Amino acid sequence: MILKNISFHNFRNFDKFSFKLSPEATIIIGKNSKGKTNLLESIHFIITGTGFREEKEDELISFHKSKMDINSVFTNDKNLFSFQIILDRKDEKTVKTYFDNKTKRSPANYKKELPGVVLFTPEQIDIIKGAPSLRRDYFNKIISIFDLAYKTHLNNYEQALRKRNKILEKNQRGIYVLEELDFWNQYLEKEAEYIINKRQKYVEYLNTNQKLDSKLFSIQYLKNEFTVEKAKQSFEKEIYIRRTIIGPQKDDFKIMMDDGENNKNIHYFGSRSEERLAIFWLKINELKYHEEKRKNPILLLDDIFSELDVDNKKIVLNLIKKYQTVATTTEDEIIDKIKSNKEVISL
Repeated sequence: MILKNISFHNFRNFDKFSFKLSPEATIIIGKNSKGKTNLLESIHFIITGTGFREEKEDELISFHKSKMDINSVFTNDKNLFSFQIILDRKDEKTVKTYFDNKTKRSPANYKKELPGVVLFTPEQIDIIKGAPSLRRDYFNKIISIFDLAYKTHLNNYEQALRKRNKILEKNQRGIYVLEELDFWNQYLEKEAEYIINKRQKYVEYLNTNQKLDSKLFSIQYLKNEFTVEKAKQSFEKEIYIRRTIIGPQKDDFKIMMDDGENNKNIHYFGSRSEERLAIFWLKINELKYHEEKRKNPILLLDDIFSELDVDNKKIVLNLIKKYQTVATTTEDEIIDKIKSNKEVISL
């Protein structure tokens, strides 16, 4: 489906705003701090039900307001479909309500009718450069979009892990403690198995789509399994440091790049441009995965052109030809470089 227009009240720094979108490319241009990224985030929110910068959901509601609503219209060339989300802050609780053609829906039923959305931001280079937790978070988000059970298993695992760590923090060795640990060890083994299997499948998918530009990328899954046997083996160390040291919360993913001469670890030996290319490889595969599993996604580009060299800009410009794209920029010349039919929004 194609997003035709979007309007909202009390979203971020906007009291009221509406805009139309091109079925091909929409460019949002303006100086910094004008709210360009907020417009992108409104699209992300109407499709996924979440923003991409807030720590708390009520941060999406404008200051001194208690209620925010976003409305949108999509088309499949034959019919129009309206989607709405209302975020209402009541006392200390924030309530979110989804509507599909004015009918209240569950989050799952609401989202399954919509296209996906893939976001590029300059900060995402931290997936390559940053801590393993950032790579795990990235994989968790992608897998959870297409597998609701994965998110359930992940939440179950994280909650059980916290309870297990509470037991270890007591630094006790009695029979009762061992029985408690044995219960959680068996539970965590089951949950971890599901998480690891799903992460492995997505890694295998990435490794069947290795080529980008003239480079070949691959990814190695450095899994850390949680089994009852491994838990027994690590017990003495864990009771000493009072924390769980095994399990998928310790997983990492290593991206390699083969340029025809060397196959190098991009995290340690990649140039800035090669790190960007590695992110493009992940994101392009994310776009393809959406196409295969659901529908053509909407591509959101948040001020990424200023960060790119000429070759990487060409890759992005080619992507814009394939997907409905909404991009923010401070650079007027970007408008001329995008050859698709376009709508320009100036802030």
